[in-house]
Amino acid sequence: MTLQANHALGRSVSVSAGGVELFTYTYRPDTPVLESPKPYLHPIRTRGGALVSLFRPHDHVWHKGIAWSLPHVGEHNFWGGPTYVHGRSYVQLDNNGSATHREPMTLSADGGRVEIGHELDWTAQAGEPITEERRSLAATVVDDETWALVFDTAMTNVSGAALMFGSPTTKGRENAGYGGLFWRGPRSFTGGVIQSPDGAGGDELRGRRAEWFGFRGRHDESGEHSTIVMVDDSANPQHPPQWFARSEDFACLCPAPFFGEEVELPPGQTLRFRYAVVIADGDRGEDGTALLAARGREALA
Repeated sequence: MTLQANHALGRSVSVSAGGVELFTYTYRPDTPVLESPKPYLHPIRTRGGALVSLFRPHDHVWHKGIAWSLPHVGEHNFWGGPTYVHGRSYVQLDNNGSATHREPMTLSADGGRVEIGHELDWTAQAGEPITEERRSLAATVVDDETWALVFDTAMTNVSGAALMFGSPTTKGRENAGYGGLFWRGPRSFTGGVIQSPDGAGGDELRGRRAEWFGFRGRHDESGEHSTIVMVDDSANPQHPPQWFARSEDFACLCPAPFFGEEVELPPGQTLRFRYAVVIADGDRGEDGTALLAARGREALA
């Protein structure tokens, strides 16, 4: 199956297969500063056209489809919204940083594969440089009902001082270790099934360590199901990660490398992470979801 890419210069790249737009990657958004501007993927759809992402929900307006979102990088918030401060809960501080696209954007489409690459400057709200990032995204078709995305990021510390990457849990809030590659699912996925390699469940699986997690959700209107699986590369720091996953209040998945333990990035050093995201039509059950994770591992190979 041939993939096609449409580049809206200076704004976004959309990738389609068989007449269905699989995703749009907005690399230069018009996000308000308090939501920590950064690139994101939305809308994201299955091969069959079912929408599997949510953009700027009223409960957490900084959630945007899939985004590389980091709540605690030193004293900086690249997640969006207020910052967790132990003993004070969430406080709106003047620390909402931005991840800004740096020209040029690279784009290649070769039959069954589309690759997007660019660099980003991560700056504090006041403007000082914190990190520089090299990022690539590669989309491939797996079969008639499945496609995969590989997300690759390398962040270099240019702040001049050591940076501690953490989460609200490393700052004192129990079981709130979010941060990293974060997916927010559709409203109708609330109450859906969180899938781990050891079995299916719900919010009780949050904080478990695993190579991959999945989410099996159902759509309004059609009543059909879709599945999303995220796979952590074995070379990633903190592999296998703890997972921040929710189903009861809303649907989300996040392989969270800084869930319960901070990671230090010395000046001039680089942190690299790679993930596969597999998007499929239907509910494949536990065994079928594990097979989707295997397709993700193949995409990372």
